[in-house]
Amino acid sequence: MPLHCVVPKPENSDNYTMEALPNMSDPESCNTAVLAYPVQANSQSLLQMTLYPITLKFEEIVYKVGLEQKGFCCDGTLSSGEKTILNGVTGLVCPGEILAMLGPSGSGKTTLLTALGGRLTGKLSGKITYNGQPFSGSIRRQTGFVAQYDVLYPHLTVTETLLFTALLRLPNSLTRDEKAQHVEQVITELGLTRCRNSMIGGPLFRGISGGEKKRVSIGQEMLINPSLLLLDEPTSGLDSTTALRILTTVKRLASGGRTVITTIHQPSSRLYHMFDKVVLLSEGCPIYYGPASTALEYFSSIGFSTSITVNPADHLLDLANGIGPDSKHAIEQGDNTEQEQKSVREVLISAYEKNISTRLKAELCSLDVNNYSYTKDATTSKSPLFSLSPSQLKKAVNHNSEGLVA
Repeated sequence: MPLHCVVPKPENSDNYTMEALPNMSDPESCNTAVLAYPVQANSQSLLQMTLYPITLKFEEIVYKVGLEQKGFCCDGTLSSGEKTILNGVTGLVCPGEILAMLGPSGSGKTTLLTALGGRLTGKLSGKITYNGQPFSGSIRRQTGFVAQYDVLYPHLTVTETLLFTALLRLPNSLTRDEKAQHVEQVITELGLTRCRNSMIGGPLFRGISGGEKKRVSIGQEMLINPSLLLLDEPTSGLDSTTALRILTTVKRLASGGRTVITTIHQPSSRLYHMFDKVVLLSEGCPIYYGPASTALEYFSSIGFSTSITVNPADHLLDLANGIGPDSKHAIEQGDNTEQEQKSVREVLISAYEKNISTRLKAELCSLDVNNYSYTKDATTSKSPLFSLSPSQLKKAVNHNSEGLVA
């Protein structure tokens, strides 16, 4: 996906021109602002104009945790061991794409998402790069992380919650009125106008709905205009219609040039087809990485096709649990054993190593992230987010450019 929408750091003019940037691999020393949309005074979003697209690459990610066992060694000391949570996960996500992490509970989805967000401590090995560079303070400031559980003050209204976030997290170069303007347009963009003056609510009193709370959580991260947006199961506990609205919002945010990664549990068929790429995990091991649209075709090619029309996500989760098409009848009869499920998983892991892993590693080794780019025609954008005057834009862009270094 091409990435040639760049503008030099503004000096004394409100009219900017488009120029190509040869190297975006070093965000620490970068003196330019990448555009998700061409600039038109008074009609474009501040946050869109100062967006720095991020190409995220992760290779052979392995994560282990220590375990204390209830046994003693010969010398009388307590024996200990390790459990592998992630085992050799590799992939690439480009600006404008949504990568979905699928897998049963405990497969390592949230752990991988946390690692990609630079939040994981412990025995983590492998290589994670952002535009070819390791995680840094500047990348952290360009990353939004939406946790699975909404952490919101129950007695604040939607507007108060977002305004409080804006006052704390937006640069001091913006006035209170300008920050309030950001909040107003986030509320409009995320469809929160109807509940803007309603309290969040909590266990002791009723407030806004679960879907509205999730949109408020996403709005808190969107205020800082993240180039990389990570979401941990954003549709959990929501009905199918509300989940579709949430993911439609996320898809629209990705179309502006953001790199979006989400974990998701049992998406509907409509949700599944909104993803660009899928990583399928089984007990921490990858068994598929690639376009969401070709996943069923891949598994069919290695002998795991389904004879009935099913939700692709359901079929993938069955396979991740070690349940092949031939073993579904055995499960219904109660004859499927854990050993049979383990055998299915071993076959899928072996097929991944043979058919996907080797080719993927070769492609990533030859990949130059500087040639990966994102372009967006202004005529395709209908988002009115954060339209500011040229003077407001100039002041904020200068501040963000100067503050990019960690």
